Amino acid sequence: MDYCKGKLTKLLVDYFETDFRRITHALEVLKHAERLMEQTPDCDHELMIAVALLHDVGIKPSEERLGYNNGKTQEEYGPPVAEQLLGSSGFPQEKIRMACEIIGNHHSPSRYGYVELKLLKEADRIVNLLEAGKTCGDMTSGAPAESDLTGKQ
Repeated sequence: MDYCKGKLTKLLVDYFETDFRRITHALEVLKHAERLMEQTPDCDHELMIAVALLHDVGIKPSEERLGYNNGKTQEEYGPPVAEQLLGSSGFPQEKIRMACEIIGNHHSPSRYGYVELKLLKEADRIVNLLEAGKTCGDMTSGAPAESDLTGKQ
């Protein structure tokens, strides 16, 4: 059995350390990407797992170097980080190249015809919309807001 998802999830968690917001976001993107993959037989599952989990790794160096992040900086700083992380895990070299192209393009009009890029953009869009609409309690404790439990605003 291939443990790609487990290996790459560990890389993600080790990389983001205690940034639970980014870790949770990536896991949610993976969840939605896996649902989309069920309807897309020509999708490379290993590549999709990698890009779903690592698509936002450019946030950390962007914030460290610039003090902020946005789609453009994520696309700039993400591919070198993804290349290093994937290379350290023994991920296939050709797939590393593709993953870097996808991660470097997930906020821009598509420059590549990869089905995995299309699915990543859709999964990320879904999660971003869900996150924007959530009323949630303390994100660090995981405690839901009272309105989440009672339905009252």
